[in-house]
Amino acid sequence: MIRVMVVDDDALVRLGLTDLLDGDAAIEVVAQAADGLHAIEQATAHRIDIALVDIRMPRMDGIIATKRLRALPHPPKVISLTTFDLDEYVYNALAAGADGFLLKDTDPAEILRAVHLVAAGSALLHPAAARRLIDCYHRTNRPRAAQARTRIDPLTPREKDVLALLAEGATNADIANALGMRESTVKSHVSRILTTLRVTNRVQAALLARDAGLAP
Repeated sequence: MIRVMVVDDDALVRLGLTDLLDGDAAIEVVAQAADGLHAIEQATAHRIDIALVDIRMPRMDGIIATKRLRALPHPPKVISLTTFDLDEYVYNALAAGADGFLLKDTDPAEILRAVHLVAAGSALLHPAAARRLIDCYHRTNRPRAAQARTRIDPLTPREKDVLALLAEGATNADIANALGMRESTVKSHVSRILTTLRVTNRVQAALLARDAGLAP
């Protein structure tokens, strides 16, 4: 069972997301919060696997909340929610540790799919905004290509193959099929890649791979 918290200052949005998620037999909404401060309290009181977190909220916004949630002793994975695919704060939320983001008008089936994917260790960016996010990253916080390559150099050739596929959005199962290995082996490679690159999630690893020219 995937234990989820819904964080949004709009009560109707919280209700709609909760109804949607509770309709999935493998998902249980165990907490709701109207802002970031309340989200931290709820995450401390409950064991939460995934937090769906709105970016724009009063008292504590979704960016700070994401950073605080990821710093907890037992941190939930975070999917950021936004109304606009050009939201200027989305990249900052990913940099704070979110494993992906969705637009609030995303098809319900895709929202459920995102929760399952992130719970399984993958990352997910809304396709309509992924390219713009990457462009924003390159404009605002782009390390030099040489620096990115230096960070990637310690990876083994096999780990670089895994990272290249990861940067293209492949799941662990996709990578296993493409490289002819067990999914458990892929998970081990991904864990070592994140440690070696000193990043917290697959999204940050993918951005670094793109910066180094390892992926388009």
